[in-house]
Amino acid sequence: MDSIKKLYRIGNGPSSSHTMGPKKAADIFLAKNKDAKSFKVNLYGSLASTGKGHLTDKVILDTLGKNTTVSFLPDVIKPFHHNALEFFSYDLEGKLMDRWLVYSIGGGEIVDGANKYSDDQEVYKLNCMADILKYCEDKNISLYDYVLENEEDIMSYLDQVFTQMISCVEGGLVKEGTLPGPLHVNRRAKVAYNKYIETKDIDKLIFASALAASEENANGEVVVTAPTCGSCGVIPGILYAYFRRGLYTKKELIEGLAVAGLIGNLVKHNASISGAEVGCQGEVGVACAMASSMDAYLHKATNKQIEYAAEIALEHHLGMTCDPVLGYVQIPCIERNALSSKTAIDCSEYARMTDGQHYVSLDSVIQSMAQTGKDLKEAYKETSLGGLAKTTLNK
Repeated sequence: MDSIKKLYRIGNGPSSSHTMGPKKAADIFLAKNKDAKSFKVNLYGSLASTGKGHLTDKVILDTLGKNTTVSFLPDVIKPFHHNALEFFSYDLEGKLMDRWLVYSIGGGEIVDGANKYSDDQEVYKLNCMADILKYCEDKNISLYDYVLENEEDIMSYLDQVFTQMISCVEGGLVKEGTLPGPLHVNRRAKVAYNKYIETKDIDKLIFASALAASEENANGEVVVTAPTCGSCGVIPGILYAYFRRGLYTKKELIEGLAVAGLIGNLVKHNASISGAEVGCQGEVGVACAMASSMDAYLHKATNKQIEYAAEIALEHHLGMTCDPVLGYVQIPCIERNALSSKTAIDCSEYARMTDGQHYVSLDSVIQSMAQTGKDLKEAYKETSLGGLAKTTLNK
């Protein structure tokens, strides 16, 4: 499996697959074609269907310059992944210089048309939870210890992740007004935060914190993919509330991020975290599993209880569709982040009431999620052509 650094990416929202990935691809193509006089970029499949709402064309134009045309071709589905884009560069006479087909596979990652380009590094030799649990049991170590064995320098990077998550929440808690786009969605984080100030109810602080991060993402601010931009509020919802209330130290919370990252990596490696590929179960569902494992670790749960917490969280998000209204990462995305943040805590508490023994393993649920994603109709996988998006638009 890859480094956790590849899962937690710091960058601008509103989408890791539709914004971060395409920008990264555009930067690479521009570096290879510095002498080009003009560019053309074709967006295919899901990138074309919801590219406007996700600011895909804007980030490409900002990177390649004004002599660039961007075409939206939602009916053209490339075989490797639904998030495909193709770059073309031309000389002064309009002659084709170079072309590059690349896929944005989720979490800000890209691979090229031959599936050769990737900046990933194999860091973890074990690729399933059962093997990791056995390894930890044999060595009598925690899941956090296992992460440190494989990534000695991870804590300094997770410190940056922690800092950005806190900063993102604090930025969102004080802002008012509406989010960009034709939906005119009102920010609610500050309202929820004021309710917390009145009541000191930590649940309200969790909701407010998750809303704050998600609203900042929808506004194109700097967030942390956890595991994606669209699910970037679930973990910070818990993280900020616990930190603000002084329930855990910064070091303990960063250790929790490491454990959560391990869970997210397992899903990313064995299934997908791309809404265009498996629906929102791969985004908010995985974020909930990550957050639940973090919460369980913070409560000093056993490795098996942590695995169970993650399994419960992911299992009960199976089949969740990705159907953003008008392609904006706002409805239902923002509310889902807040609700799943609290659900993660409930899953952790449930798992900790047991000895960690259970029938369905996390590995099995990850496999089920991958198959469920394949079975979902395309209209329910980040195309805004079905489900809530279609129903809402028909009103």
